[in-house]
Amino acid sequence: MTDNKLRHAFDTPLSSGLRFLSELIAWVAGPWAIAAIFSGWLAIPALVLLVGLPGVFSTPGDKRQIIVATPGPLRVLIELLQYSVAVIAPWIIWPGWAAVLCVFCVIASIVVGLPRLRWLMAGAPDKPAT
Repeated sequence: MTDNKLRHAFDTPLSSGLRFLSELIAWVAGPWAIAAIFSGWLAIPALVLLVGLPGVFSTPGDKRQIIVATPGPLRVLIELLQYSVAVIAPWIIWPGWAAVLCVFCVIASIVVGLPRLRWLMAGAPDKPAT
């Protein structure tokens, strides 16, 4: 049974899926690029940072589990960091065609997720305005 009180019109299955795919790109490509540029040892803290930040800092009303309650605008900054890594890192380690696909995925994620991002930037009010 799902918890309907956390469902809001701004986080659709498509936007969640694209956001997760973008995060996955950042989680794989980011540490890989860090290892290629600097050291393989730095890949571990990079992965911990990329996975840990969005996992620990969540906005109430947006996620089921809140470890550290975070204002919506700060959550947006965390997601923009992940999107940046998902756009930049593939260009360092993968062929151009793969990097282009990653950029398109991130763009699609942002476009489809704009209503949620606006909601977060507004402070994630309890009753989303549609």
